[in-house]
Order: sequence, then structure tokens, then C-alpha cells
Amino acid sequence: MISEYSILKFLHIIAVVYWLGGEWGVFQTSYNVTNPHLSLDERKRHLETAYRIDILARTGIILLLPLGLHLGNYWGIQPLGGPWLVGMWIITALWLSLTWAAFIKRGTPLGTTLTIWDERVRYVLIPILVAVSLASLITGGPFTAAWYATKVLIYSGLLVIGLGLRYVMRNWFAIFAQLSSGGPKDELESRLTREIKRARLMAYVYWLGIGTNAFLGVTKLF
Repeated sequence: MISEYSILKFLHIIAVVYWLGGEWGVFQTSYNVTNPHLSLDERKRHLETAYRIDILARTGIILLLPLGLHLGNYWGIQPLGGPWLVGMWIITALWLSLTWAAFIKRGTPLGTTLTIWDERVRYVLIPILVAVSLASLITGGPFTAAWYATKVLIYSGLLVIGLGLRYVMRNWFAIFAQLSSGGPKDELESRLTREIKRARLMAYVYWLGIGTNAFLGVTKLF
């Protein structure tokens, strides 16, 4: 029979695949988004493609946290289970709904507001994850496996990078709106070039962190 553990592990793998694959898709699409030799309409189409790919990566990164914590409780290396896990999944469903609502309403004032609230969730979540993972590495609890606490710490760092990348993509919309309305082309293109250079540097660190977490999850090295 298919066990709860098998389902959780399968979903965890799928979430990582969509996260990593989605980020790679957005990275490649960004070359056309920022190519000044393409028409503005064509670049907007590539931007739309980037957003459609990115929502899968966003979904993956959100689901990885509850899946990882659920698996941690299954292994007995994180103590919060039972009703706490139920509450965690309810909160995740609400967060995911907010993220998808922001995606559906992208390019509108409501979409921008929803995106900002999505980011605020991370502002609260990141410090909590950093504090708990560091406490676990220093004192041995509440996460009782060092590899697991390290994964959570790296994950929180990746959320920080993800915020930076989300900020870049939000700026793309603003820059293209100004280009469409006849804004200063050279200045806006320079801003777009600076934004994408920073984003690509962040993306390299992102992939390294994702790969490291996958390695720790498979090997449980320490």
C-alpha cells in the first residue's frame, strides 16, 4: 500500500523540481524580456511567459516548507505534529491562495497590493525560520538533526533571495508600463539592464542553495 511517507516524499521531490525548473525557465526568458532589439510587444509576451513559469516556482517554494516540516515530524526530528500540522497546512493554503491571487491579478493595482502582502508573509516567516534553525544548531533543539536545521536555515536564506527576485520582476512591469507610455527609453533600458544583472547574480546563488538543500535531504550528511 502507498504510505503517507511515500506521498509526502513524492510531493517534496515534485516541489523541488518545479522550483528549480521554474527558476531556470524565468532565467532564460529574461534574456528576451531585456533584449532592446526586440519589439516592445514581443518583450511583453516573453514577460507574460516568465510570469506563467514563475508561478510554478513560487508554488513549489511555498509547499516545500510544510512538506519538509511534515516529513520532519514523521522522522521525529521536529516536535510539532498533530493539530499543529493541520494548522500549518491551513495557513499554507491561505498563503498559496494569496500568491495565486496576486498572479491572476498581475499588472493591476490589486495585483501589486496582493504581491506586497505575499512579501510581508515572508518578512514574518524568514526571521522565525532563521531563529529556530540557529537555535537548533546551537542547542540541539527543537530540530534535533543538524542536517535538518541547516536545510531550514538555507531555505530561509533562499526566501530572502526570492524576495529580491520577486522585486525585480515587479519592477519589470513598472518599467514596461513607462516604456509603453513613451517614457525616457535610454534611461529605462539602463534600469532594466541593471535590474537583470543583479537578478542573474542572485539566481546563481539560488541554484547553489537549492542544490545544497537537495543534497542534504538525500544524504542526511550530519
